[in-house]
Amino acid sequence: MTKQPTALDLPMVHPLPEATQKYFDVCTDKLGMVPNVLQAYAFDIDKLNAFTALYNDVMLADSGLSKLEREMIAVTVSSINKCYYCLTSHGAAVRQLSGDPQLGEMLVMNWRAAPLDARQKAMLEFAELMTAASAKITEADRDALRGVGFSDRDIWDIAAVTGFYNMSNRVASATDMRPNDEYHAQAR
Repeated sequence: MTKQPTALDLPMVHPLPEATQKYFDVCTDKLGMVPNVLQAYAFDIDKLNAFTALYNDVMLADSGLSKLEREMIAVTVSSINKCYYCLTSHGAAVRQLSGDPQLGEMLVMNWRAAPLDARQKAMLEFAELMTAASAKITEADRDALRGVGFSDRDIWDIAAVTGFYNMSNRVASATDMRPNDEYHAQAR
């Protein structure tokens, strides 16, 4: 019996719709697994589709932010929120994309310990402020991002990635979502 990806008794739709099964097959081919977050949402295909559409938009669509930068935001936000699932899965992504296992660990523990350039520091400072106290963001905070080369579109993307992970962290923590075991050994 496959263990549930969350503490909730919400079994996956069975059989999965053809398009969903194809998506899960692609995950298995590319990642060697279907991430538990996808399995967790698969009790309701409309919710799964909404989640994956937003994830694909904020994490994979064209952006002035690199995939690594977006993963760095995910880890920083998840560190502040203490989200075990996202720290594990996105920490693995940072290790893989950067080729630097130490960077992944530093971001998980304390992003300020990482050797970051001015652009990355400004980006993560903004993500931290948005996570801790978004109502306190002012034009000076956006100007700090512009000052290190981010466009207004990039600022939107930083905010969208940060907002997505704040939502995802809360759902994952509230449901005791567990990361796939495979993430722990990746890119070390």
